[in-house]
Amino acid sequence: MKIGILGTRGIPNYHGGFEQFAEYFSVYLANQGHDVYVYNSSMHPYQEKTFKGVHIIHCKDPENRIGTAGQFIYDVNSILDSRKRNFDILLQLGYTSSSVWYKLLPKKSMVITNMDGLEWKRSKYSKKIQSFLKVAESLAVKSSDHLISDSVGIQNYLNTKYNVQSKYIAYGADLFHNPNEKVLNDFEVKPYKYNMLVARFEPENNLETILDGVVLSNKKETFLVVGKHDSNAFGAYLKKKYQHHDFIKFVGGIYDIDILNNLRYYSNLYFHGHSVGGTNPSLLEAMSSNALIVGHKNEFNSSILGDFAFYFESDIDVKGIIESIEKKDYLEKVNGCRNEIVEKYNWNTINKQYLEFFKDCLK
Repeated sequence: MKIGILGTRGIPNYHGGFEQFAEYFSVYLANQGHDVYVYNSSMHPYQEKTFKGVHIIHCKDPENRIGTAGQFIYDVNSILDSRKRNFDILLQLGYTSSSVWYKLLPKKSMVITNMDGLEWKRSKYSKKIQSFLKVAESLAVKSSDHLISDSVGIQNYLNTKYNVQSKYIAYGADLFHNPNEKVLNDFEVKPYKYNMLVARFEPENNLETILDGVVLSNKKETFLVVGKHDSNAFGAYLKKKYQHHDFIKFVGGIYDIDILNNLRYYSNLYFHGHSVGGTNPSLLEAMSSNALIVGHKNEFNSSILGDFAFYFESDIDVKGIIESIEKKDYLEKVNGCRNEIVEKYNWNTINKQYLEFFKDCLK
Protein backbone atom coordinates (compact mmCIF):
# COMPACT_ATOMS: atom_id res chain seq x y z
CA MET A 1 0.00 0.00 0.00
CA LYS A 2 0.98 3.61 -0.56
CA ILE A 3 0.07 5.55 2.58
CA GLY A 4 0.27 9.25 3.46
CA ILE A 5 0.08 10.58 7.02
CA LEU A 6 -0.78 14.21 7.68
CA GLY A 7 -1.94 16.30 10.64
CA THR A 8 1.24 16.33 12.73
CA ARG A 9 4.25 18.61 12.96
CA GLY A 10 6.27 15.67 11.68
CA ILE A 11 8.72 12.95 12.58
CA PRO A 12 10.93 12.07 14.36
CA ASN A 13 8.79 12.96 17.36
CA TYR A 14 9.60 16.16 19.23
CA HIS A 15 6.16 16.76 20.73
CA GLY A 16 4.45 13.54 21.87
CA GLY A 17 0.84 12.61 21.12
CA PHE A 18 0.10 12.24 17.42
CA GLU A 19 3.74 12.92 16.53
CA GLN A 20 4.83 9.94 18.59
CA PHE A 21 2.18 7.76 17.02
CA ALA A 22 3.09 8.93 13.50
CA GLU A 23 6.71 7.99 14.08
CA TYR A 24 5.99 4.54 15.51
CA PHE A 25 3.30 3.65 12.99
CA SER A 26 5.07 4.94 9.87
CA VAL A 27 8.30 3.11 10.72
CA TYR A 28 6.27 -0.06 11.40
CA LEU A 29 4.54 0.26 8.01
CA ALA A 30 7.86 0.79 6.23
CA ASN A 31 9.29 -2.31 7.92
CA GLN A 32 6.24 -4.24 6.68
CA GLY A 33 7.13 -3.25 3.12
CA HIS A 34 4.62 -0.46 2.56
CA ASP A 35 5.38 2.82 0.78
CA VAL A 36 4.90 5.44 3.52
CA TYR A 37 5.02 9.24 3.46
CA VAL A 38 4.75 11.58 6.47
CA TYR A 39 4.12 15.31 6.10
CA ASN A 40 6.55 17.47 8.11
CA SER A 41 6.35 21.15 8.94
CA SER A 42 9.07 23.21 7.28
CA MET A 43 9.99 24.32 10.82
CA HIS A 44 10.67 20.75 11.98
CA PRO A 45 14.31 20.37 13.08
CA TYR A 46 14.68 17.16 11.05
CA GLN A 47 15.26 18.22 7.44
CA GLU A 48 16.23 14.92 5.78
CA LYS A 49 14.06 13.36 3.07
CA THR A 50 13.76 9.95 4.72
CA PHE A 51 13.58 8.58 8.26
CA LYS A 52 14.06 4.85 8.91
CA GLY A 53 12.58 3.94 5.55
CA VAL A 54 9.77 6.53 5.70
CA HIS A 55 9.59 9.29 3.09
CA ILE A 56 9.39 12.80 4.53
CA ILE A 57 7.49 15.53 2.67
CA HIS A 58 8.38 19.01 3.96
CA CYS A 59 5.59 21.56 3.54
CA LYS A 60 5.68 25.31 4.10
CA ASP A 61 4.53 26.26 7.61
CA PRO A 62 4.45 29.98 8.49
CA GLU A 63 3.26 29.48 12.09
CA ASN A 64 6.45 31.07 13.45
CA ARG A 65 5.56 34.29 11.62
CA ILE A 66 1.77 34.51 11.77
CA GLY A 67 0.83 32.33 14.74
CA THR A 68 -1.98 29.77 14.86
CA ALA A 69 -3.25 30.69 11.40
CA GLY A 70 -0.04 29.16 10.07
CA GLN A 71 -1.34 25.71 11.01
CA PHE A 72 -4.18 26.10 8.51
CA ILE A 73 -1.73 27.07 5.77
CA TYR A 74 0.55 24.13 6.60
CA ASP A 75 -2.42 21.75 6.45
CA VAL A 76 -3.70 23.06 3.11
CA ASN A 77 -0.18 22.84 1.68
CA SER A 78 -0.02 19.20 2.83
CA ILE A 79 -3.44 18.39 1.37
CA LEU A 80 -2.62 20.04 -1.96
CA ASP A 81 0.58 18.01 -2.18
CA SER A 82 -1.31 14.78 -1.39
CA ARG A 83 -3.45 15.28 -4.52
CA LYS A 84 -0.50 14.41 -6.77
CA ARG A 85 0.76 11.38 -4.80
CA ASN A 86 -1.90 8.76 -5.65
CA PHE A 87 -2.04 7.43 -2.09
CA ASP A 88 -4.14 4.35 -1.49
CA ILE A 89 -4.86 5.68 1.99
CA LEU A 90 -4.49 9.17 3.43
CA LEU A 91 -4.49 9.06 7.24
CA GLN A 92 -5.48 12.34 8.91
CA LEU A 93 -4.51 12.70 12.56
CA GLY A 94 -6.98 15.19 13.98
CA TYR A 95 -9.10 17.75 12.17
CA THR A 96 -8.89 21.14 13.92
CA SER A 97 -7.02 22.98 11.16
CA SER A 98 -7.48 20.58 8.23
CA SER A 99 -11.17 19.74 7.84
CA VAL A 100 -12.02 23.23 6.49
CA TRP A 101 -10.07 22.21 3.38
CA TYR A 102 -12.09 18.99 2.92
CA LYS A 103 -13.12 19.84 -0.64
CA LEU A 104 -9.44 19.77 -1.63
CA LEU A 105 -8.83 16.23 -0.39
CA PRO A 106 -7.72 13.81 -3.14
CA LYS A 107 -10.73 12.03 -4.65
CA LYS A 108 -8.91 8.80 -5.48
CA SER A 109 -7.40 8.23 -2.03
CA MET A 110 -9.31 6.64 0.83
CA VAL A 111 -9.41 9.20 3.66
CA ILE A 112 -9.25 7.79 7.19
CA THR A 113 -9.39 10.25 10.09
CA ASN A 114 -8.46 9.75 13.72
CA MET A 115 -10.96 12.06 15.40
CA ASP A 116 -8.80 12.85 18.45
CA GLY A 117 -10.68 14.26 21.48
CA LEU A 118 -13.65 16.57 21.92
CA GLU A 119 -11.60 19.66 21.15
CA TRP A 120 -14.57 22.04 21.29
CA LYS A 121 -15.06 21.22 24.99
CA ARG A 122 -11.70 22.64 26.01
CA SER A 123 -12.20 25.73 28.16
CA LYS A 124 -9.01 27.38 26.91
CA TYR A 125 -10.92 28.20 23.72
CA SER A 126 -13.29 31.15 23.41
CA LYS A 127 -16.96 30.55 22.60
CA LYS A 128 -16.26 31.60 19.01
CA ILE A 129 -13.43 29.08 18.60
CA GLN A 130 -15.46 26.36 20.30
CA SER A 131 -18.24 26.96 17.76
CA PHE A 132 -15.73 26.75 14.93
CA LEU A 133 -14.32 23.48 16.31
CA LYS A 134 -17.81 21.95 16.37
CA VAL A 135 -18.14 22.80 12.67
CA ALA A 136 -14.63 21.45 11.97
CA GLU A 137 -15.57 18.21 13.72
CA SER A 138 -18.71 17.80 11.60
CA LEU A 139 -16.75 18.50 8.41
CA ALA A 140 -14.21 15.81 9.33
CA VAL A 141 -17.00 13.29 9.86
CA LYS A 142 -18.64 14.28 6.57
CA SER A 143 -15.48 14.16 4.46
CA SER A 144 -13.84 10.99 5.75
CA ASP A 145 -14.39 7.55 4.27
CA HIS A 146 -13.67 5.92 7.64
CA LEU A 147 -13.19 7.17 11.21
CA ILE A 148 -10.97 6.00 14.05
CA SER A 149 -11.67 6.70 17.74
CA ASP A 150 -8.90 6.27 20.27
CA SER A 151 -11.35 5.79 23.15
CA VAL A 152 -14.71 4.10 23.71
CA GLY A 153 -16.04 7.47 24.90
CA ILE A 154 -15.25 9.13 21.56
CA GLN A 155 -16.66 6.15 19.68
CA ASN A 156 -19.94 6.41 21.60
CA TYR A 157 -20.07 10.17 21.10
CA LEU A 158 -19.64 9.94 17.31
CA ASN A 159 -22.33 7.28 17.10
CA THR A 160 -24.78 9.30 19.20
CA LYS A 161 -24.03 12.71 17.68
CA TYR A 162 -23.62 11.81 14.01
CA ASN A 163 -25.03 8.28 13.77
CA VAL A 164 -21.73 7.04 12.31
CA GLN A 165 -19.59 4.04 13.14
CA SER A 166 -15.91 4.41 13.95
CA LYS A 167 -13.17 1.89 14.60
CA TYR A 168 -11.91 1.89 18.18
CA ILE A 169 -8.11 1.69 18.27
CA ALA A 170 -6.41 3.01 21.39
CA TYR A 171 -3.10 4.76 21.82
CA GLY A 172 0.06 2.85 22.77
CA ALA A 173 2.86 2.84 25.35
CA ASP A 174 6.07 0.98 26.17
CA LEU A 175 6.67 -0.69 29.53
CA PHE A 176 9.14 1.13 31.75
CA HIS A 177 11.94 -1.20 32.86
CA ASN A 178 14.76 1.01 34.15
CA PRO A 179 13.97 2.70 37.49
CA ASN A 180 16.73 4.96 38.81
CA GLU A 181 16.21 6.33 42.30
CA LYS A 182 18.86 9.02 41.76
CA VAL A 183 16.42 10.94 39.57
CA LEU A 184 14.50 11.83 42.73
CA ASN A 185 17.41 13.84 44.16
CA ASP A 186 16.68 16.80 41.90
CA PHE A 187 13.15 16.98 43.28
CA GLU A 188 14.08 16.47 46.95
CA VAL A 189 11.67 13.57 47.43
CA LYS A 190 11.98 10.03 48.76
CA PRO A 191 10.55 6.87 47.16
CA TYR A 192 6.80 6.45 47.78
CA LYS A 193 6.72 9.51 50.06
CA TYR A 194 5.14 11.90 47.57
CA ASN A 195 2.12 12.15 45.29
CA MET A 196 1.98 13.81 41.88
CA LEU A 197 0.13 14.75 38.71
CA VAL A 198 1.20 15.49 35.11
CA ALA A 199 -1.09 17.73 33.08
CA ARG A 200 -1.51 20.80 30.94
CA PHE A 201 -2.80 23.73 32.97
CA GLU A 202 -6.39 23.69 31.75
CA PRO A 203 -9.50 23.70 33.99
CA GLU A 204 -10.93 20.52 32.47
CA ASN A 205 -7.90 18.60 33.75
CA ASN A 206 -9.21 19.13 37.30
CA LEU A 207 -5.94 20.39 38.78
CA GLU A 208 -7.79 22.74 41.14
CA THR A 209 -10.07 19.98 42.43
CA ILE A 210 -7.05 17.74 43.05
CA LEU A 211 -5.00 20.44 44.77
CA ASP A 212 -7.95 21.55 46.90
CA GLY A 213 -8.15 17.96 48.11
CA VAL A 214 -4.41 17.91 48.76
CA VAL A 215 -4.75 21.02 50.96
CA LEU A 216 -7.73 19.57 52.83
CA SER A 217 -5.83 16.36 53.62
CA ASN A 218 -4.26 15.85 57.03
CA LYS A 219 -1.35 14.16 55.25
CA LYS A 220 1.09 16.87 54.17
CA GLU A 221 3.46 14.85 52.00
CA THR A 222 5.11 16.53 49.02
CA PHE A 223 2.87 16.89 45.99
CA LEU A 224 4.61 17.41 42.64
CA VAL A 225 2.68 19.33 39.98
CA VAL A 226 4.29 18.66 36.59
CA GLY A 227 3.30 20.88 33.69
CA LYS A 228 4.24 24.11 31.98
CA HIS A 229 2.68 26.93 33.99
CA ASP A 230 4.85 30.01 33.46
CA SER A 231 3.06 31.28 30.33
CA ASN A 232 -0.46 30.26 31.29
CA ALA A 233 -3.03 32.42 33.12
CA PHE A 234 -4.62 29.40 34.80
CA GLY A 235 -1.17 28.24 35.90
CA ALA A 236 -0.43 31.65 37.41
CA TYR A 237 -3.78 31.54 39.22
CA LEU A 238 -3.07 28.11 40.72
CA LYS A 239 0.48 29.03 41.78
CA LYS A 240 -0.84 32.09 43.60
CA LYS A 241 -3.72 30.18 45.21
CA TYR A 242 -1.43 27.53 46.70
CA GLN A 243 1.69 29.64 47.28
CA HIS A 244 1.50 29.29 51.06
CA HIS A 245 1.43 25.48 50.94
CA ASP A 246 5.12 24.60 50.74
CA PHE A 247 4.49 20.87 50.23
CA ILE A 248 2.85 21.61 46.85
CA LYS A 249 5.72 22.01 44.37
CA PHE A 250 5.15 23.36 40.88
CA VAL A 251 8.12 21.87 39.04
CA GLY A 252 7.27 23.06 35.51
CA GLY A 253 7.12 21.07 32.30
CA ILE A 254 9.25 17.92 32.08
CA TYR A 255 9.73 16.47 28.62
CA ASP A 256 12.37 13.84 29.34
CA ILE A 257 10.34 10.62 29.34
CA ASP A 258 12.92 8.84 31.52
CA ILE A 259 12.60 11.45 34.27
CA LEU A 260 8.80 11.39 34.04
CA ASN A 261 8.65 7.61 34.22
CA ASN A 262 10.94 7.53 37.24
CA LEU A 263 8.81 10.10 39.06
CA ARG A 264 5.72 8.04 38.30
CA TYR A 265 7.44 4.80 39.30
CA TYR A 266 8.49 6.05 42.74
CA SER A 267 5.32 8.05 43.53
CA ASN A 268 2.79 6.88 46.09
CA LEU A 269 -0.29 8.17 44.21
CA TYR A 270 -0.49 9.46 40.64
CA PHE A 271 -3.49 11.70 39.90
CA HIS A 272 -4.97 11.86 36.41
CA GLY A 273 -7.63 14.54 36.21
CA HIS A 274 -8.25 14.72 32.45
CA SER A 275 -11.95 14.83 31.61
CA VAL A 276 -12.00 15.84 27.92
CA GLY A 277 -10.64 13.93 24.95
CA GLY A 278 -9.79 10.37 24.07
CA THR A 279 -7.11 8.08 25.43
CA ASN A 280 -4.52 10.36 26.98
CA PRO A 281 -0.92 9.29 26.25
CA SER A 282 0.28 10.31 29.72
CA LEU A 283 -2.29 7.98 31.29
CA LEU A 284 -0.91 4.98 29.40
CA GLU A 285 2.63 6.05 30.31
CA ALA A 286 1.62 6.12 33.98
CA MET A 287 0.08 2.67 33.67
CA SER A 288 3.29 1.37 32.12
CA SER A 289 5.54 2.81 34.84
CA ASN A 290 4.11 1.20 37.98
CA ALA A 291 1.98 4.16 39.08
CA LEU A 292 -0.96 3.69 41.43
CA ILE A 293 -3.47 5.83 39.58
CA VAL A 294 -6.28 7.98 40.93
CA GLY A 295 -8.35 9.01 37.92
CA HIS A 296 -11.13 11.52 37.47
CA LYS A 297 -14.34 9.52 37.19
CA ASN A 298 -15.47 9.70 33.56
CA GLU A 299 -16.01 7.36 30.62
CA PHE A 300 -12.68 8.19 28.96
CA ASN A 301 -10.62 7.19 31.99
CA SER A 302 -12.71 4.29 33.31
CA SER A 303 -12.80 2.56 29.92
CA ILE A 304 -8.99 2.33 30.05
CA LEU A 305 -8.33 1.87 33.77
CA GLY A 306 -11.27 -0.34 34.74
CA ASP A 307 -10.84 -1.75 38.25
CA PHE A 308 -7.11 -1.07 38.33
CA ALA A 309 -7.39 2.46 39.71
CA PHE A 310 -9.15 4.62 42.29
CA TYR A 311 -11.49 7.41 41.17
CA PHE A 312 -12.42 10.89 42.39
CA GLU A 313 -15.14 13.40 41.58
CA SER A 314 -14.57 16.04 44.27
CA ASP A 315 -11.89 17.50 46.51
CA ILE A 316 -13.40 15.51 49.39
CA ASP A 317 -12.77 12.30 47.41
CA VAL A 318 -9.16 13.37 46.85
CA LYS A 319 -8.71 14.13 50.56
CA GLY A 320 -10.04 10.71 51.57
CA ILE A 321 -7.87 8.82 49.09
CA ILE A 322 -4.68 10.65 50.13
CA GLU A 323 -5.37 9.97 53.80
CA SER A 324 -6.21 6.28 53.41
CA ILE A 325 -4.33 4.80 50.43
CA GLU A 326 -0.74 3.51 50.40
CA LYS A 327 0.69 2.13 47.20
CA LYS A 328 2.27 -0.90 48.90
CA ASP A 329 -1.20 -2.14 49.85
CA TYR A 330 -2.58 -2.08 46.30
CA LEU A 331 0.11 -3.60 44.12
CA GLU A 332 -2.53 -5.72 42.38
CA LYS A 333 -3.86 -2.53 40.78
CA VAL A 334 -0.36 -1.46 39.77
CA ASN A 335 0.35 -4.85 38.22
CA GLY A 336 -3.08 -4.89 36.59
CA CYS A 337 -2.27 -1.65 34.76
CA ARG A 338 1.05 -3.03 33.52
CA ASN A 339 -0.67 -6.17 32.27
CA GLU A 340 -3.19 -4.03 30.37
CA ILE A 341 -0.30 -2.32 28.58
CA VAL A 342 1.21 -5.69 27.67
CA GLU A 343 -2.06 -7.20 26.48
CA LYS A 344 -3.93 -4.23 24.94
CA TYR A 345 -1.91 -1.05 24.63
CA ASN A 346 1.59 -1.98 23.53
CA TRP A 347 2.72 -0.26 20.33
CA ASN A 348 3.09 -3.46 18.32
CA THR A 349 -0.54 -4.39 18.98
CA ILE A 350 -1.77 -0.89 18.16
CA ASN A 351 0.23 -0.77 14.92
CA LYS A 352 -1.14 -4.17 13.85
CA GLN A 353 -4.71 -3.05 14.55
CA TYR A 354 -4.25 0.03 12.37
CA LEU A 355 -2.76 -1.98 9.51
CA GLU A 356 -5.51 -4.62 9.65
CA PHE A 357 -8.12 -1.86 9.64
CA PHE A 358 -6.50 -0.31 6.57
CA LYS A 359 -6.61 -3.65 4.77
CA ASP A 360 -10.26 -4.15 5.70
CA CYS A 361 -11.14 -0.66 4.47
CA LEU A 362 -9.50 -1.24 1.11
CA LYS A 363 -11.40 -4.49 0.66
